[in-house]
Amino acid sequence: MASLKEIKGRIASVKSTLKITSAMKMVASSKLRKAQGAITGMLPYQKSLEGMLADLMTGASADPRYFAPVPQDKPLKVAVVCFSSNSSLCGAFNSNVARKANQLLKDHQAAGDTVTVFAVGKKIADTLSKAGYPSVADYNGMAAKPSYDAAADLAKTLTDGFLDGKYDKVELVYNHFKSTASQVTVQETFLPMEMPQSAASADIDYIIEPSREEQIAALLPKVLRLKVYTVLLDSIAAEHAARTVAMQVATDNADQLLGELNLEYNKGRQQKITNEILDLVGGAME
Repeated sequence: MASLKEIKGRIASVKSTLKITSAMKMVASSKLRKAQGAITGMLPYQKSLEGMLADLMTGASADPRYFAPVPQDKPLKVAVVCFSSNSSLCGAFNSNVARKANQLLKDHQAAGDTVTVFAVGKKIADTLSKAGYPSVADYNGMAAKPSYDAAADLAKTLTDGFLDGKYDKVELVYNHFKSTASQVTVQETFLPMEMPQSAASADIDYIIEPSREEQIAALLPKVLRLKVYTVLLDSIAAEHAARTVAMQVATDNADQLLGELNLEYNKGRQQKITNEILDLVGGAME
């Protein structure tokens, strides 16, 4: 059995850890509220913009390169964009993305595809680099401080590469913020785009200036830029949610351990007092 001094030291250590996890939980909760507000406000805008594009494309032509089917008769040139955090202490947030990304990269490697990795976040960049898939550039700043301009630049790089034939396909891997307690790891195709389905009523007659084709040409890159930015915000909201839950679990575990240590300390102290009393009684009887 540990001595009372050792138990007292462990109690002090757990109390110190408890203060840290409680503080980190409060910080993560505060950041989560801000990130949740950002993604909640952005998603409807993104959906509306995609809906406008779908409506405009009804009965009109668009640049077919954006919708070119993936070649089936040759190895592919694929760009894989992965999103993670720059720091740890967020549960399985980073490991889930790493697992999904590694499996995707292994599948492409097995098929003989050429893969280019864009890692947004230090954790996924380090993990994939160790696995032999270094990122083409440093995008860690995007994970630390989300910026529409930075996301738009990344989207332009991906889009230009696809349109120029550098990539046959562009895929995204990230954690989707479903709720504070649930983050879902998602793998989806960014390019080629799927032909959007219009939700507008056929009875509505729009007057469009300039032409539909000009509007579509202007909207297509905007939709793609906004998609990357929305995914970035989604990933960051999921990160703060995962960290909030992880710190809550750590705080609960520290509370439980502290209770057990206090009980052990009190039992040991009581036993020590009892032994001292027995020694006094035994000495008096002699």
